[in-house]
Parts: sequence; structure tokens; C-alpha cells
Amino acid sequence: MGIQRQLGFERSVGHQHSLGHKYNGPEFHRTGRPFLTSEVHEATKELHMYLARFKSLPMVKLFVALFVLASLSGVAQAQKAAKDLQNASGQVDVIVQFNRPLAPDLHQKVSKHGGQLKRELGLLQSGVYTVPASQISNLASEPDVAYISPDRPVYATGSSTGGSWVNDYHTDSINAPAAWLAGLSGNGVGVAVIDSGIATAEDMNRQSIAFSASFVPGAPSAVDQYGHGTHVTGIIAGNGADSSNPHSFYTFRGIAGGAKLINLRVLDGNGAGTESSVIAAIQTAIALKNVYNIRVINLSLGRPVYESYLVDPLCQAVEQAWRAGIVVVVAAGNDGRDNSQNTNGYGTITAPANDPYVITVGAMNTKGSRDRTGVVPTSYTSKGPTAFDHFVKPDLVAPGNLVISLYNKPLLLNQQNPQNEIQRGLYEDNGNPAKPSDAYFVLSGTSTAAPMVSATAALMIEQEPHLTPDEIKARMMLTAFKNLLPYSTAVDQTTGQSFTLSADAFTVGAGYLDVQSALNNKDHSFLGLGSALSPAVVVGPSGQVALVNAASAMWGTSAMWGTSAMWGTSAMWGTSAMWGTSAMWGTSAMWGTSAMWGTSAMWGTSAMWGTSAMWGTSAMWGTSAMWGTSAMWGTFSQLNDGWAVDTVNSAAATTTGTSGLLLGDLPN
Repeated sequence: MGIQRQLGFERSVGHQHSLGHKYNGPEFHRTGRPFLTSEVHEATKELHMYLARFKSLPMVKLFVALFVLASLSGVAQAQKAAKDLQNASGQVDVIVQFNRPLAPDLHQKVSKHGGQLKRELGLLQSGVYTVPASQISNLASEPDVAYISPDRPVYATGSSTGGSWVNDYHTDSINAPAAWLAGLSGNGVGVAVIDSGIATAEDMNRQSIAFSASFVPGAPSAVDQYGHGTHVTGIIAGNGADSSNPHSFYTFRGIAGGAKLINLRVLDGNGAGTESSVIAAIQTAIALKNVYNIRVINLSLGRPVYESYLVDPLCQAVEQAWRAGIVVVVAAGNDGRDNSQNTNGYGTITAPANDPYVITVGAMNTKGSRDRTGVVPTSYTSKGPTAFDHFVKPDLVAPGNLVISLYNKPLLLNQQNPQNEIQRGLYEDNGNPAKPSDAYFVLSGTSTAAPMVSATAALMIEQEPHLTPDEIKARMMLTAFKNLLPYSTAVDQTTGQSFTLSADAFTVGAGYLDVQSALNNKDHSFLGLGSALSPAVVVGPSGQVALVNAASAMWGTSAMWGTSAMWGTSAMWGTSAMWGTSAMWGTSAMWGTSAMWGTSAMWGTSAMWGTSAMWGTSAMWGTSAMWGTSAMWGTFSQLNDGWAVDTVNSAAATTTGTSGLLLGDLPN
């Protein structure tokens, strides 16, 4: 299971640095919130009592209560085993989260129920076991067991496509050349790429790869066998060698070519893996943080959401990395075309992109232009809000359509999709423009958007090494380009199907990545860890939408977004109050006087909920079709149960990763 090297948190499996020196990692103990069933029970009981008195409460308090209740949905009903285990049979691989640090007696308790230990995940006070499905309920009854979930499959969130190619100009579109002119390259900043590995490529400096390990069972080599990880890594740190010859008129280079790469392979030769492998890789990144200055993790992978982020082991792992001072960037997912619930693709964010801490990235189409004013959402980018917890995602967007980056001919992605090789005539004048490139390949998906944000984070850290993950997230969202086209149409270049899209908050988040502006911003967050949590969304009595600041909602304060003008008001974005206090999300002119917020009577009037000025344009919130279905929101009485998750997720699973869905919108 990987290169042999001894790390204390995974005693059954070791890893070794490619240079051979020894490192003994620490024993991990979970420093985040252990999820205790008794605490959930008490919290839920208190909330029910709280809601019973809602008629005498200001609506803001009701919103807070609904937010907390929604966050516990699917878990607070004394369920310690995930719903997707209910129909399991035979032997099942599961992740068991405990209420205390791992110890031999905990393994013995699982063994008592027929379980066999496969891997320790000390980061989460968890272990991976093979157990008889018939014993899951008995195992869940153990007092030390907090939650049991399957060791679910994860997939790459990029996909092949077909057609003719144009230059996507992604580095130009996000203003990356300004960073290079300033002498920034991400030099010395460790970026962990948790993916399918990295293969040999002309445009990849092997000395840039500081550490490699494989977490794929039975595959000790960390060399990419699929092609996805190589493509992702090229976007981050490709050196542009093949397009820098005397005949070249354009160079395809990574955004942070000086970054130090940590290659953690978790996806096999088909682009698939398990979440326990991803968690183990995250553990390794945290353990080696100070050894290789690992400050960024890129996760261009995911799986459907099955439960609240509070107990989802994949979400808990990325939060631990964030708490350790590592920026975690996650692809939003590629399920935006899923209309199985009549939501026009809304509510399809995958895990762990649904976690409020991480930076979740959606995909845009540059339409083959350097000019960012014409970029539009891709038809397939997953949209928020998130299932169960209803967080506003993505946080921002970046180019993710027909993105040109590195490949290696023998790898599976190229073997299956040789048409994705670009023509050399796109970047050099060699007298044979139709000749296929030996270096560059086209992929589409949020997988290709996420590494642009990861690379930008590396540039920001190189410039200001003391930046925290929350400050980086806030700066990127603050400075993102917001003057996007409110509506657009995308055409699937494979099927010709047309999609109408809007640049609303659940499709584009805070806007389009702007590297130069993010580097120029000097705002700081004074609230520390969690000050840039993605906000949550709730539905008002008449079906309108309000947003609650997730960082402060638990403590009784609330905040709301207003019109799309909110994206452009520097006065609002420039203050740390945005993330942690009850400061309003719109302009004072829109919201009126402070007296409006002080009277509980105001919360119940139609003037509050019914005016279009309050809620902004449909471009901000999407079409009415999105909000009108009970599958999307349910009624207030159904908030405990979240959405029709089984149905939604089964549909999403058929459009994720290696399912055969060919992604790619026409470039123009």
C-alpha cells in the first residue's frame, strides 16, 4: 500500500520518501469536534423546545434554529449508521468514527462484531474495517461508536470531451501573468495534489516533486496510470518547456511553476478510489506539513453527499487540514446538468466540496478568449446550495472548459480519448499545424478549475507567508471578478443539447478568480479560524431565500444577502465584519435604517419578504423553477430530513467521474 514509510497514525501501512530518509510522524488525535450522539440528542431536544415557542420569537431567531436543525438533519434522529448502509449485505468496508482516540480496546469491540481492521485513521479517531452487514446495527449500539459510514468510492471530477480545440487562455483570463511579472511562482510553497498520481512529462520538473506516496491498495507506485493527476498538476506547476521552443508563439505554463509538489496518489488506473485512501493521504499531508512546507491541498475529486458535513468523514478530514493551517481547495463537482429533481442542476455540490471551511471551485467557459468579461458558467458545473446543510457553494469559479494541460500518451485517459490531443498549430508555427501535440491534452470539469485556485493560493503564500487559510479564502472571494453576464446559453458539443444558465450565487459564488487582485488585496480577518465559513441558506415563510452567516449563526446573530449589487460593494467585502458579525450583506440604502432590524414585527411583514428589491434579480438567485420544487427544499416540517437525498445522489452518481459522461461546452 504505497512506498514504505513509517507514519505513526497508520501503523498497519508505512511510506518511505523517494530519497529514503526516515521520518516518524505523530500519532494523530482528533482536535476538531467529535460527534457525540448524546450531544446531538440534547441539541435536537433543545431545538424542538425552541421551535415550539417560535410564534413569540423574532424571525431571525427562527432562522437560526432552522439552520442548526438543518445542519443536524439525517443525524439527529439517533442514527449512528449512514442511511446507505441500510440495504447492505455480505461483508462491507466501513469507516467507524469513535468518541475517543484510537486504542486496542476499540478495535477489539469491532472485532467482537466480526470486524477486521484494514487501516487506522487517527486523524478522525476512526478506523476502516470489513464487517458483516448483519452486525452494523449491533456495532452502532456500542457507546464508543460515534458514526458508521461506508468506505465510499470517490472519483476524479474532470472528464474527457470531443471536438475541435481552441486555446482556452485560462492563465490570461484570470490575470496570472501579472504574478509572473512580479516575480512570483509559488517558490518553496508545498502543494499536495491528492489525485491519480503524477506521470513523467516534458513540462514537469521532476525535482519539483518533493515527496510521493501511493494509497491505492495493491499499487505501491505513485506514478499516474490514469492521466488526471498529471493534467491537474500541470495546471499548477507545468514549466511550459514543450511550448517554449523557437517556433512557439504561446506557452502553456502552470500558474505556480515554482511550487513544491507533494504527490499523493489515491485514484487507480481508472480514476477511482475510496474515501479512506483520501483521508489517509490528508493525514500524510498534515504530518509532513512542516517537513515540506505544505500549505495547500488540491482535491479534484469527490463523491455524492450522503449526510451532514458534521459527521461525513471526508469533510471532517478536510477540516482537520484547514485547522492545521493548510488551504484546502476542492472541485465543486460536474453534476450541473442533472435535472432529475426538476432543480436545473441546483443542489448538486459533491463531498467534500460541501464543507463550509474549504474553498469550493466551480467551472467557467472562457469561450477561447483572454477577455474575462465574456466568461460564462459551464453547463455541467455543480451548483449549490449543499445537501442537508444548505451552504452557499461554490465559493468562487475559475476556467474549467476545454482546459489545456499536460498528459502522457500511454495513460488511460489518452488511450480512450486520443482526440483530446491538441494540434501543435495552437501554439507553434512549425509548418505542420495539424500535427498532434506530444505534451498537451484537453480536459473539462471542475477538476481543472480547482488547481487554478490552489496555484493562486501558493502565489499568495509566497508573497505573504503568514496568511491563514481563512484570509486566503476571504481575499479570493472579495477580489473575484463580479461583473459577469447575468444569463448565458451553453451547448454540449457532444450532443448539441442547449442549457440556459444564470450567474447567480449558487452557480458562480463570489465571482471569477482574479489572481492579480487577490495578490494586491491586503485585508485581514481578525476573527481567526473559521472566520470565512461559507454561509448557509434558509427559506422564508413565503418561499423566499435568506442567507445566514454560518460562522455566527450558532450564537444567535444573522445576516442576509441582498441584490446582486452586493457582489460589487467594496465597503461590505472589505470588512472582517462580513464573516463574523450580524453586519448586513447588502447596502444600507437597500436595507433601510437600523430600526428595521430592531423590531420583531418587521420580520413578519410582507414588505420584508415580498419585495423584489429585497431579494434582488433572478440572476442572483436563479430561476423560479429552482425554488419551486419540494424536492429542493421540502416544507419546514421536512427540514429534519434534508432533501430527497437517495434519489438525488443516485442520479448524481451516474454522472460523476468515470461514468462515461463526456463533458465540454462549445468553446464559442
